[in-house]
Amino acid sequence: MSEVALSILILSVVAIIGLWIGGFKVKGVGLGIGGVLFGGLIVGHFTAKNGWHLDAHSLHFIKEFGLILFVYTIGIQVGPGFFASLKSSGLRLNGLAASIVILGGLVAVMLHFIFDLELNVFLGIYSGAVTNTPSLAAGQQILQELGLNSEQTSTLGLGYAMAYPFGILGILLSMWVVRIFFKVNIDQESEQFDQGSHNKKSKITSTNVMVSNSNLENITLSALTKLIGTEVICSRLKSDGELKVPKPDSILKMGDVLHLVASTKEQLKQAVMIVGTEVNESLSTQGTDFLSDRVVVTNENMLGKKLSEIDLKHNHHVVISRQNRAGVELIANKDSVLQFGDILNIVGKEKDVNEVGKMLGNVASKLNHVQMLPIFIGISLGVLLGSLPIHISGLPAPLKLGLAGGPLIVAIILARIGSVGRLYWFMPPSANLALREIGIVLFLAVVGVNSGAHFVDTLVNGDGLSWMGYGVAITLLPLLIVGFVARWWMKLNYLSLCGLMAGSMTDPPALAFANSIHPTSGASALSYATVYPLVMCLRILSPQVIAVLLWVSV
Repeated sequence: MSEVALSILILSVVAIIGLWIGGFKVKGVGLGIGGVLFGGLIVGHFTAKNGWHLDAHSLHFIKEFGLILFVYTIGIQVGPGFFASLKSSGLRLNGLAASIVILGGLVAVMLHFIFDLELNVFLGIYSGAVTNTPSLAAGQQILQELGLNSEQTSTLGLGYAMAYPFGILGILLSMWVVRIFFKVNIDQESEQFDQGSHNKKSKITSTNVMVSNSNLENITLSALTKLIGTEVICSRLKSDGELKVPKPDSILKMGDVLHLVASTKEQLKQAVMIVGTEVNESLSTQGTDFLSDRVVVTNENMLGKKLSEIDLKHNHHVVISRQNRAGVELIANKDSVLQFGDILNIVGKEKDVNEVGKMLGNVASKLNHVQMLPIFIGISLGVLLGSLPIHISGLPAPLKLGLAGGPLIVAIILARIGSVGRLYWFMPPSANLALREIGIVLFLAVVGVNSGAHFVDTLVNGDGLSWMGYGVAITLLPLLIVGFVARWWMKLNYLSLCGLMAGSMTDPPALAFANSIHPTSGASALSYATVYPLVMCLRILSPQVIAVLLWVSV
């Protein structure tokens, strides 16, 4: 058997063993995809012991390509919500999560200086302690850029493997310590979260308003829009007892009833004060020739166009009141840009709504199709960006974002843009997950095989136990410090805090544990999703920043 064929066979065996190991769970907690690394360590140990020779070039290519697939699909996944998560609603949670990342980096750097740890060792321990595999990949990539050879960078995998198990347990232990110390009542925390989210949540809201302001008599709807703002949409108009499609040139009369939709209750309240008074009168489309329907944008010819360009009110006599993108509800105004997969709430006569549906596509099956061309365009741009040299004084060679940073940044930007012409960067969740899992399995399998030759010796005769201790410090100290500050000083809801802790480590098993604390509450999942995009980027960038700063200081 050739070395290339043997290498592929070995990696397949590693994946099988690793995924089998990762599937074992104790009280709902397991290694997950991280089990592939330990499968690689086991197989790598016996491969070296038996003197089997694997093709180094094939392994290197598979590892790098797996890394590219993983970080690119991560970027596509978090891109739509990345910038939204930085807005005021999630600013506090993201600030706390970023603090955990920064403190973890500082603890790792302190251990590096106190115990004189080599850079390639403590970066591996750091990545394992925070249970973040992309961080390991980024660390290996940056050390290669700084001139370390493959044998030196493989030590990161050893450090990662030593620190990873307690990295998972440490998150759960931190949740438990905070709960015990502050004597948390879980049911009370859930009730407080539900009350707070009901009162404070900024979400799209609507109401029916009767025109009772005499100053609005005989003015057009477009003139009213200037008064109440473009963020408030009139989606239905009832005049003289007849339901109508509100158009810019529709003339308002006293007693007309408008159905107003706004992003926030504050905006809606202000609009009601201008128009008149809220009424309970029904503006339902049932029993009329009007239809309220949700249409998905799948026609490539519509991508990138503003609603003002297609002017559906004038041309097709329908109103778009809401726009759902990647699970986020938005008000659809004239400046809203259409992206593939957008779901529009359309109101109008049934014939007109069906006609607009055909124009926009409305073929749900297309959401399951993957455009391959944009994927390789994105990967190519990411590799090019990652290969651009960044000259920093004091470094022996120009710094690069590398294959971990370049594709990630490009993917986030492309996912935010959504589409260019007929090309769109929407990827079905199932396809994204499949590519992401394949990429990380390939990467971890190679890292495990490369590190397996020295794993047992390092654990039994080397510094393996000490490395575990360093990992415990990197895991626990940031979580406990931020956890206590968030709970004691900022009065953060405990269930939200648990989701924050899991999200700060981008650790799904920890999220599963947090959700199990109160299964009917969505607090943990909401805070996890809020901080995940930013944290994932910080986890990938942090080892690169640490490596560069320490390299410059030497």
